[in-house]
Amino acid sequence: MQEDTIFQMPLIGDKAPEFKANTTNGIVNFPSDYAGKWVILFSHPADFTPVCTTEFMTFQSMLSDFKKLNTEIIGLSVGTLTGHLAWIEAIKNLKYRDWSNMDITFPIIDDMNMEVAKKYGMIHSHSSNNKTVRAVFFIDPNGIIRAILYYPLTTGRNFDEIKRTLIALQTTDAFGVATPADWQIGDEVVISAPSTTEELKKRLANTNKDIDVKAWFLSLQKLPEKDISEKLYKESLNKKIK
Repeated sequence: MQEDTIFQMPLIGDKAPEFKANTTNGIVNFPSDYAGKWVILFSHPADFTPVCTTEFMTFQSMLSDFKKLNTEIIGLSVGTLTGHLAWIEAIKNLKYRDWSNMDITFPIIDDMNMEVAKKYGMIHSHSSNNKTVRAVFFIDPNGIIRAILYYPLTTGRNFDEIKRTLIALQTTDAFGVATPADWQIGDEVVISAPSTTEELKKRLANTNKDIDVKAWFLSLQKLPEKDISEKLYKESLNKKIK
């Protein structure tokens, strides 16, 4: 008997596992087709399920926001293209919140054989052997996994948190800072702690009014929302021009 291939779940900092798959928007070679862009790769348990339907409509409603941040969305479930397409058509007839007649335009992967789901550790056997949990992978323009979120089958995702996490990651890359607990764009950010005694003395003697030294190991810096938005959206525009 041939043994099943064993995949180790990718971790933060790993290269995103490669795959080629059919989607509702055609064939995709991942992540090479998305080189130079951020990607949110997410899984959902099944087509025609109520929680997933609300999530798909929410993702679609935020698509332009993500695109402005140089970010593409791609979904996955253990289902066929036929099922995905039928579900998309059914969503057009729904009204949820203020949305109706909604077209789902981001690609949905056909993963009936669970090949991609297994590569990304989306099947959790104690939850289900044939349905993917609600995984979210944040993948940067270099194809590196930068953050991972997991939700159970019964709990819809927090989309404000998904967008907040994306902006936090991009802010870290753009400004070389970290973000504290509950950070929102426009809040103070964390700057690196000193690594030498000389740097420690300078930090404690700080005279920069934009830096708030709570302790030598915890210092916060003002970073206005305007500065972040201009940097992130300008870089997004430059990527598109190139």
